[in-house]
Amino acid sequence: MKPNGKTDVALKTKKNLTLSDLAKLAGVSTSTVSRALNENPIIKKETRGKIQALAKEYNFSLNAAASRLRTQKTHVIAVILNLIDHTDQSTNDPFLLKVVGDLNQALNHKGYELLLSNSFMATGDWANYFIASSRADGLIVIGQGISDEKVKAVAASGSPMVVWGDPKSNTCYPIVGSDNKLGGYLATKHLLKGGCKKILYLGNTEHGEISERHKGYCQALVENGLQPNAKLTLSIDLTSTAAHQQITQAILGQGLYFDGIVAASDMVALGALKALKERYINVPNEVAIVGFDDISMAELFHPSLTTIRQNTKKAAEVMVEKLIAQLQGETTQSSIIDIELVPRHSTRQAKNH
Repeated sequence: MKPNGKTDVALKTKKNLTLSDLAKLAGVSTSTVSRALNENPIIKKETRGKIQALAKEYNFSLNAAASRLRTQKTHVIAVILNLIDHTDQSTNDPFLLKVVGDLNQALNHKGYELLLSNSFMATGDWANYFIASSRADGLIVIGQGISDEKVKAVAASGSPMVVWGDPKSNTCYPIVGSDNKLGGYLATKHLLKGGCKKILYLGNTEHGEISERHKGYCQALVENGLQPNAKLTLSIDLTSTAAHQQITQAILGQGLYFDGIVAASDMVALGALKALKERYINVPNEVAIVGFDDISMAELFHPSLTTIRQNTKKAAEVMVEKLIAQLQGETTQSSIIDIELVPRHSTRQAKNH
């Protein structure tokens, strides 16, 4: 990373070393120096250390560099997984991984790199940590969570941001997502058409998107002359483990008092399905199940899972388009992405097709 002797002497004696000068000394691009000085993890730790040591050797002001960097573009977008709590399995959720993969593809297509973080690894002040420090040009937040205070703080700062969540929410920031209420409605309607009368809802109803799915569930019941029963709504973490435990406990404690399940996610549905199979309960003849997301495992599981498909590829493209529009000074609005019911063998109607 050392330049030739003449360049070294000329730059070393220069009073106000620029970012470009430091890049020449390091033998790398200006953008690499920028990211290294701002601890951007895209640059290898070893390279960051060498560049920072070189800056110190030549009395290059890191504060001055940070000031200059605020006017430059990193071509990096921070994607934050806004997790409910650090103990859940969200970071390994196949649906989240699919969303991140689609975002990475959409960002790369537009010439941007993806910097992945989660809400428990990043500082509470996302705008300052990612934008003001030039770690990223903008933010894409996956999930509104139970509380969206951190998201609102970013919006208040004026930083470019798009959120994956419920687009019908009355918010001060643009959201891209599915019509969650319609999804819950379609799932419940499908079970009712298959003959189910006592339908459980599995999901954390304090979570914005999941709450909307529950509203759709309730609407479908009322339209079919059935009043929602609080005992048939089980609020759980959005993990297969939580669903497995809840269904097992429910059956052991009360017997089989339900004949259908609307699950807030496919992972929740698969956990419930596992618990039913362990109790030798036939799916779909005794209990029919509908999930939400259409992850790859949904079709491979036995019986294959009826689910609500979310078009994550389209959603990723729309989120990236909106964020780039903001980077160019434009204002953006929320958008709803189409969903569809995918009938498979975990429901009676699907089984008869």
